[in-house]
Amino acid sequence: MFFSRVGCLSMLRRTVRSAAAVLAGGVLLWSVVPAMAEDQAPAQQQGQGQGDKKDGDQKAAEQAKAEALEAAKAIAEYKEAEAKLSSSAGAPECVWTGRRIVNLLWRDDMDTARRYIDLYDRFGCSSEHLKFAFRCVIEQGPIDMKAADRLASRVHDCWIAPQETTTTSNQSTLSTTRTGTIPN
Repeated sequence: MFFSRVGCLSMLRRTVRSAAAVLAGGVLLWSVVPAMAEDQAPAQQQGQGQGDKKDGDQKAAEQAKAEALEAAKAIAEYKEAEAKLSSSAGAPECVWTGRRIVNLLWRDDMDTARRYIDLYDRFGCSSEHLKFAFRCVIEQGPIDMKAADRLASRVHDCWIAPQETTTTSNQSTLSTTRTGTIPN
């Protein structure tokens, strides 16, 4: 069989053109299929997902309500401290930094606590109240390091009333201790 050069070139051109046309068609089809799937997906989800949408809205509303309660609780804690403590220890900036310092000291983060103490002093807050609150937290005994909410609650209670919390915790500890020898 004899192939002419001209015949080979024309056949090669047709093959390349055909391959280019198939490739262009594939690219076009590839870009259209996902777009069509996206258009059909919302229509399918509307029929199936009415309950899902309501559940999502309900969860979002519950989360917003929980965040609002958390914010209201924080504001109430600052107002309680302001009402029960002297002006320097009850000021919101003193309550915030003081509770943070006590928490850091409890967790043995002395460097960070020292930086906050500088800020605490700059606000003109009572250093005596800081000492009393930390003493109160210490005298109540050990606490689980993983229970951050318990530590925060203890620090808040000790910040509001350091002498009262210490005496009540000592009384409850004394009433529950046993007399006798300690086992080895």
